[in-house]
Amino acid sequence: MVHQNRILQLFLFICTSFVSSSSIPWPPKENYFDQTLDHFSFQARNLTFKQRYLYEDKWFKPNGPIFFYCGNEGEIGGFWNNTGLVFEYYGKSLPFDKSFQQPYIQYLSIGQALADYAYLIEGIKNKFNMTRSPVVAFGGSYGGMLAAYMRAKYPHIVKGALAASAPVRWVAGEGNFHDFFEAVTKDYHDADPKCSEKIKNAFTVAVQLSQKPDVGYKQLSEQLRLCQPIENDFEFYWMLKWARNAFVMMAMLDYPYKASFMASLPPNPVNVSCKNALSAIDPIPTLREAVGVFYNSSQSLMCFDYKTQFIECADITGCGLGNDSLAWDFQSCTEMNLHDDSDSTTSDMFTSLPLTKQQVTSYCQQKWGVTPAFNQLSTFFGDYIWKTASNIIFSNGNLDPWMGGGILTDQSEKVISLMLDGGAHHLDLRSPDPNDPPSARQIRQIEVQTIRSWLDS
Repeated sequence: MVHQNRILQLFLFICTSFVSSSSIPWPPKENYFDQTLDHFSFQARNLTFKQRYLYEDKWFKPNGPIFFYCGNEGEIGGFWNNTGLVFEYYGKSLPFDKSFQQPYIQYLSIGQALADYAYLIEGIKNKFNMTRSPVVAFGGSYGGMLAAYMRAKYPHIVKGALAASAPVRWVAGEGNFHDFFEAVTKDYHDADPKCSEKIKNAFTVAVQLSQKPDVGYKQLSEQLRLCQPIENDFEFYWMLKWARNAFVMMAMLDYPYKASFMASLPPNPVNVSCKNALSAIDPIPTLREAVGVFYNSSQSLMCFDYKTQFIECADITGCGLGNDSLAWDFQSCTEMNLHDDSDSTTSDMFTSLPLTKQQVTSYCQQKWGVTPAFNQLSTFFGDYIWKTASNIIFSNGNLDPWMGGGILTDQSEKVISLMLDGGAHHLDLRSPDPNDPPSARQIRQIEVQTIRSWLDS
């Protein structure tokens, strides 16, 4: 999941409607908050860092609501443009400059982030004389998880939360994570049944070629147009994960219009990828043309540098690139369940590429010197907590492979689930577009009405 930690962005405006991103001023106002480094150590409580937040008060009125976007796993500017925010160890909120090593990165955790939010919200309300203003948290993906967690843990600070595409069940180790790859396959099958079949065959042929490495690796490297040839089994499996990652990302970001969120993609990238795959004659060129929609959307690359375009980590769906990927990798090594023990390929279009608990544990101990706490999130934020919480909207899109890890049924009258038909990853939080599916407008209206009811109560 390219899924965020201790950097924040604050939206301040009246809840009359959702404001489209095109009307939000750029650049936003920027400020810094003296944040406590470790909220859970009395010895370290005098240590602070400058936590960056963005805000816009163009629509704000005295005692009006504060919309607080919970941070994501990336630089704040990109998420502002796509609705979002960020937090510590991502973007510019780096407590120890650019060090992502132990012992400095140990302060990166969900618990610390939520405490950051609590103190930041109270500090900003006092700074701007908004002590009577109710706060609504919202976010998408990991930010959606944080919004829901914030309402569950600090209900006296946030009055409600909108959690879009938040896989709170999977990251807590609840449910079957292999459903993720089955959902990616379903997106491609629904685009064209022949498409998913042809992609599956391409992966099968690639594995068959690898069994004759002397000639097979050369053939794969040439037909895939790789910048560096595959020379061993390790690099071969790296290439397979690189290819799978492209299909994962296009399924996640299958918006009905051109978008530049996490990648520059055409409208309906799954359909475009399928069209390319079906136009190729041989299996390996099929794979090349399909993944090229993601990795070479500009069509300017002469070859694919798979070793820089995809980096393996403790999240089987990928951690992204750059420093943000290091932060997400660490979190995937501590609290998140983002592994898939299954080696089954009967219900998806990929070859067997499992990432087991044992593999994650070994990797994390070697990379970060930590042992994953696989049961921690289920203890703190397991299924039980959503049945006793209130004022939370969980929204999901049926095109989003993360959907299966979310809350898909109403937990009570006050914790509801909304399904966006034809929606990809947190589409409802994106700016309205004429090409949106009809359900997008309907879901957004329900969200606004529900939030208004919280504020009126």
